[in-house]
Amino acid sequence: MREIFSGLPWWVKWVAVPVIALFVFGGLIVGVLSFLVELLFKVLVFVVLVAGLVYVVRKFTSSSSSRGDW
Repeated sequence: MREIFSGLPWWVKWVAVPVIALFVFGGLIVGVLSFLVELLFKVLVFVVLVAGLVYVVRKFTSSSSSRGDW
């Protein structure tokens, strides 16, 4: 691979090749990033819902043992 780029100017290696890679694989990169952000958001929503459920259950079970009206 080094021999291929050895006779080319610096801007081909550091500008043109990355631009072409982004052009070709840009949709794939955006797809993977959006999937990761969506997955992170869903995990965060899951954690918040489970924490809320645990909080509500602990609040009601602790108050029902002290009052006895549940």
